[in-house]
Amino acid sequence: QVQLVESGGGLVQAGGSLRLSCAASGRTFSNYALAWFRQAPGKEREFVSAIIWSTGGTLYADSVKGRFTISRDNAKNTIWLQMNSLKPEDTAVYYCAAAGIPVRPTITSGRSYNFWGQGTQVTVSS
Repeated sequence: QVQLVESGGGLVQAGGSLRLSCAASGRTFSNYALAWFRQAPGKEREFVSAIIWSTGGTLYADSVKGRFTISRDNAKNTIWLQMNSLKPEDTAVYYCAAAGIPVRPTITSGRSYNFWGQGTQVTVSS
């Protein structure tokens, strides 16, 4: 059974940094895309970033491009999200998700992912 366990959230001041991790287990992820989504109170879940496990190819939402970096460690079956220059609007619960390739309908849609972690809270104070 696939398990995704996030960690690394917390409270940080605007301009600060956090690094989230997602430990994946239960299968080989070589034919998967892993992604980060976030959901702020009263808002819909939104795509943040994704990485193709086999190639390391990455994709970012415009709102985080240049500030966030997604990466993976094949040996540890873990992905990270390095978040720099954090803004109050980055405050949300961040979720790790996994989808088999090909990812349908799209890699940025939460509907494409059938495995989810429990989420980790990120709060950015102004």
